[in-house]
Parts: sequence; C-alpha cells; structure tokens
Amino acid sequence: MTTSTTPLTDLPPRFSDAAMSALVDRPVRFDLAESTCPSLRLGDLFTPAVLDRLEKVEIGYGTTEGDPHLRALVAAGAGVRADQVLVTAGASSALFLVALSTCGPGDHAVLLAPYFPPTRAVLDALAVRTSTVGLDFDRGYRLDEQAVDAVAATLTPETRLVVLASPQNPSGVRVTEPELRRLLERMTVLAPRAVLLVDETYRESTYGGARPPASAAALSPRVVTCSSLSKAHGAPGLRVGWLTATDPALRERLRAAKFNTSVCCSGMAEALAVEVLDRAEEVLADRSALLTSTVDVLTRWAREHADVLEFLPPDGGAMCCLRLRADRVDDGAVPAFYEALAAREVRVAPGAWFAEPDRVFRVGFGHLPEESFRVALDRVSDALSVLPGPSELETGNGCGNATPSPSME
Repeated sequence: MTTSTTPLTDLPPRFSDAAMSALVDRPVRFDLAESTCPSLRLGDLFTPAVLDRLEKVEIGYGTTEGDPHLRALVAAGAGVRADQVLVTAGASSALFLVALSTCGPGDHAVLLAPYFPPTRAVLDALAVRTSTVGLDFDRGYRLDEQAVDAVAATLTPETRLVVLASPQNPSGVRVTEPELRRLLERMTVLAPRAVLLVDETYRESTYGGARPPASAAALSPRVVTCSSLSKAHGAPGLRVGWLTATDPALRERLRAAKFNTSVCCSGMAEALAVEVLDRAEEVLADRSALLTSTVDVLTRWAREHADVLEFLPPDGGAMCCLRLRADRVDDGAVPAFYEALAAREVRVAPGAWFAEPDRVFRVGFGHLPEESFRVALDRVSDALSVLPGPSELETGNGCGNATPSPSME
C-alpha cells in the first residue's frame, strides 16, 4: 500500500494563518493583548424568571432575521426600526456578510487602518482590490480633514465599500458624526455606489458612567453598522452580533446572504442575548466602573514611563495604543521588547496585527481583574527597563535574550 503525496487542492488558501488567533488558542498568564470586558457567567443571568423563560425555548430553526424581541432591543439602542436589524453570529460574521453582499472579485474597497485583522482577511479572500488608508498616531488616529482627503483620493466609481470602526480597534479612538458626514459627502460624489460600514463593537464601552454616544445607524441609507455582545457586554461566547441597514434593498441582500451561508443563528444564544440586553444598563454599568478604574491606572502608569513610551488616551472601549519612543528604542530593539514580555508571561498585541509598525502596541485594560492588571503593568515596566538604547544596540550590548529579574520570580 502506498501513501499518496498528491495535495488535496492546488488552490492557495483563502485565509492565511492569523497571528491574532493566539488570543483564543494560546493563553498566557497576563494577557494584555485581549480587548474584552470581564465575561458574564450564566449564573449572572439565571434568575428563576429567566430559567422559566428558557425552559420554553424550542431548539428548532429560528428566522433568518433573528429573534423579534432581540431585534427590537438592538433597534432601540441604535435608533432604527426592528425591521432594519439583522442578527448575526458575532460582529465577525456581520463583517463577512457585508463584504460578501457588496463586493465581488475585482471590485474596490477602502479600509482605514489601524483595523481589526479579519476585516482585511475577508476582503482578500473575496479577491477584492483593497486600498488601505493609514490614520496617523501622531494626529491621534483622528478622521480629520486631512484623513478624509486621503480616503477621497482612493475613491473611484468602482469602489463598493469603505470600512472603519468607532471606537477604533486597537486605539479606542472615536469617529465623530461631523467626520462621518464629511466622509459621506465625498463618497456621494466620488463613489456613488459605495456603502460605508461602521464597526461599532465598542460603542457602548464608556468610562465614568457616561452614556454611550449615538449610533451611526440612522445617519444615512449608505451606512451599515455592526456590533455584538462580545466586547462591551462581556458575552463573546454567545457569538451574537447584528447589522443595521436602513436601505431596504441592501438589508434584503444581507438577509439573503445570511440565509445562504448560515440559515439562522442559535435560538438558545439569541434567547440568552435577550436576557443580556434586557439587563444592559446594569451589565454595562458594572463594566464601565472597572474600565474607569483601570484606564486611570494605565494613564498614570503611562505618564511614569513617558521617557520611553507615547500614550494615546482612548475615547471608549477596553483597549488603547502605546508606542515605543523612536528616540529611546531603536527599531532593532523592538523585537527584544516582545521577547522580554514573553519571558515575563505577558502578552500585548503587536502593531503588525493592525497594519501598524510593531513599536505601536495595543494594551487591553478590561480583561484582567484590576489587581492582576497592575501586576501585568509592573512586568511591562520590568521589560522596558532591560531594553537596549540605540548606542547599546550599535555596540552589540543589547538585551534581546533578557531573562526575568529576581523580583519577577
């Protein structure tokens, strides 16, 4: 008997290996790369009344649109009608459905960076020609007039999709309504068939008990928004998200795409999602309290390390960006930073995940309990302390193989 060495397919893979998958596949002791809020537990939801309702849930097919009560709750928060909401299997599925419904091979899309990696991966898998417009750390990653001009310069009549997030992942920086309106005005003239997808996954993560900013869902028929329960609400395991589309024809295309790829979502997951959103004010308030405390801890820590780090304060969400100062950390020493962190059982999200240089990195401040978060920052401090400066690197006295100091043991 011979073993065949013929490959099962000669086609190149549609999706390359995603480094970000380490977040779910390879846990570390102090994970500052993660951008979620504390996870809910089923026991947090299972009151006698909830259990009574769940006992009556039939494990059959749901509708393609999603549970009516769930869509009504989403619509109320987004400022649209329930029939303009489509429930999806998380925001990642929503991003896929929008790309699939608006773009074909050879069509053009514009992606604002830094961005959530699967957004680019889906466009590449669909053979979409993609232009990336990089927002600038030095200008706070803002969609200012200069950035809008840069996006406009890439738009053509063949552009079918423009994608951005607010708050952005990884920076936590929001895009304002006037900024979105300026962008839409340019799209109307230069790319009249293009849809603007606004990823609002972190919109409801706020600090100091502030109310979430208004959704962009009702801003224009050209706008589609997506969000989920994964980040702000701490329920990523439910895999429940949604799209809003106020243009009826586009919403129907999205519904048809969902039916032909997944039929419907899990009825049990949708039932639990209703319970989460019915208690959204309480759920969000608890997480806002933690984020308020931990973002303050991070801000003070970053100020203490201003000699080696630049800190970009977030507007919302459970994450932000920092950057190793170029005048203190040579490009060649950046890998040593990540090696030193790994030696200390700490992970941050490198800039390469988000189309940025690796001297930029994302820190999540909602995933760990506050005490563990402080310990993790202490370990980052220790890693920074052993980095070689430019002169050390030139003379070969770098510390790329640094080991933890005695205080870390």
